[in-house]
Parts: sequence; C-alpha cells; structure tokens
Amino acid sequence: MTSRVYVLAQFKPKEGKQDELFEILKALEPDSYREEGCIQYMLTRQISHPSASNNEYSIVFNEIWENAEAWTAHGNRKQIQHFFETQVQAETGLVADVMVTAYTDEGNHYDHPVYA
Repeated sequence: MTSRVYVLAQFKPKEGKQDELFEILKALEPDSYREEGCIQYMLTRQISHPSASNNEYSIVFNEIWENAEAWTAHGNRKQIQHFFETQVQAETGLVADVMVTAYTDEGNHYDHPVYA
C-alpha cells in the first residue's frame, strides 16, 4: 500500500456558467502538474451514460497526490486560494457549491488519520 491521497474536487457551477467555470479550472492544470508530489490532476466533465447517475456537480478534478503533505501544499498555493476566494466564496463567483473528498489506498483505515 502507499501513502497516496486520491482527491475528488467536485464543482457545481451556477446556472449557465458551466463552460466558463470549466475554462477557469482548466487553467489550474498545468501549474498543478509541476507541483512536487502531484501524480495526477485531471479536470473532467460529467457525461450522460446508462451505467452512471448524474448529479449537479458536473465538473470534477480527479487528483492523485504522493502524500497528504503534497496535497496540503497544493491547497496552500496562492493560485488555488485565489480561485476559492474569487469563484467559490465571492458572491460573484461561478461556483454554486463545491465538494472535496479525499481517499487513501492504505489498509486498515482505523489505524490511519483522516487527511484534511
């Protein structure tokens, strides 16, 4: 097992703002891939498919970080903080809601701290 952290950062765009939000989020990809500990940082859009449910969180970053420290460092970057301040927290932002969840592939999860 590894100490990798698998993150789903799901975004619910405000009405009619999906394309604009997708472009803003896409601009975060190149620099994030250059961060130490970044294994994957892929922006995806929800599709309709008979085997899948749809939800309002239609834009998702699928992230893999070498460890919790690398993920924390990513969240502390000025570019990421600026995005959350201007697009999530600000009234004029494009994000109606965001849900970030983190996972590990380590064995007995009761012996390991939850990464936040």
